This record gives sequence, structure tokens and C-alpha cells, in this order.
Amino acid sequence: MTDTTETTSNEPILFYFDFSSPYAYIAAHKIDQIAALYGREVDWRPTLLGAIFQQTGAKPLTETGLKAEYSKHDFLRTTRSFGLPFTMPDSFPFASIAAARTVWWLRDRDPALSRKVALAIFDKAFAEGGDVRGAEAVIAIAAEHGVDPDELRAALNDPAVKERLKTEVNASMDAGVCGAPFFIVDGEPFWGSDRLDQVERWLATGGW
Repeated sequence: MTDTTETTSNEPILFYFDFSSPYAYIAAHKIDQIAALYGREVDWRPTLLGAIFQQTGAKPLTETGLKAEYSKHDFLRTTRSFGLPFTMPDSFPFASIAAARTVWWLRDRDPALSRKVALAIFDKAFAEGGDVRGAEAVIAIAAEHGVDPDELRAALNDPAVKERLKTEVNASMDAGVCGAPFFIVDGEPFWGSDRLDQVERWLATGGW
């Protein structure tokens, strides 16, 4: 970690993520700690890589030829380097729509709780290798943190909640988000968990 310095901005760090990204799992465990060193909050904003890939022409790393085996090895090595457990889910990449809808719905009610549930979903998927694809799996995780299952189940079927996610995914692409994790610090974009050191240095120095 770099030495903390006084910065002039107190704007939140925008943290865009997809629950199907192992690198976003890493970032989810680190970004709040980094932000706190500089008196910043983090705005957790789930998006969907599927929609982003349609725009960029990219594919999941594990479905990209020679990159596939390397990426699986790198997931393990990189999580080890950050001191995090990692178990590849049986289904990967996986749909994260229910998880993303849940976090956006909770965010409007209790941002702190939405972060706790988001982190729990990440841990279920990548620390335990669990299945978080379906609504009931996500509802069960949220219920462990005090979310009413029936209320969340109704929300996940609410057209307004579905539309909210679509709107936010489009907004993420309008903001230039081209992958996950993706951070915006005072207007400066950073893509990837391997940019966390640059995020911290940017916070410490005000940029370069």
C-alpha cells in the first residue's frame, strides 16, 4: 500500500462489476479497504458482461481459444496473491441477472446491506464454488443477511426492477465500462483487478 495523502475530492469511487467475474470477486474484497485509506466511499454498481460483450465483440476468457486454460490458471494464482480462497463454479461463466437485480433493489433501500449481500454472493460463487444463477439461490443468500425472502422474490419479478437493471447496464456502457471490474475515480477509468494498485496511487497523488 502507498502512503496516504490529503486529496481534495471526496467523490465516491464508482465500482462496476458482474458477479460472473472472478476478477470482480477480487476487487469486491479490496476496493472498500483502499477507498477507506483516502476517506472515500465506494458506489457498487452491478452490470452485465453479456450486454457489454455484445458491444465489444469480446467473449468470456474461458471460451477464448488459447486464453482459456491460461485464464483458469490465472484465476487461481491471482486470488492466491490477494489471499483469497477460490473454487471454480461448476457452471462458468454463469448468468448473474437475478443477483444484479437483487443488489440494485437493495441499494435503493439499504446501500450497506446491498454491499454485504453482493459480497456474500461473490463468496458463494468463487470462495465456495456454489451456484448463484437462479433467483432462489440468490434469495437464500440474501435471507441469511435479514432480507425477507417473499419481498425479494416479488421484487425480482417486478417489471420496474427488471427495467432498472436494463437502465443501469446501458448507463454503465454509456460511462465507458468495457469489462469487469471497472472503476472510475474522479472521472478516470481503470479496468481490471490488476489496476487496483493504480487506483490507489491515483487516490494518493491526485493523478499523473
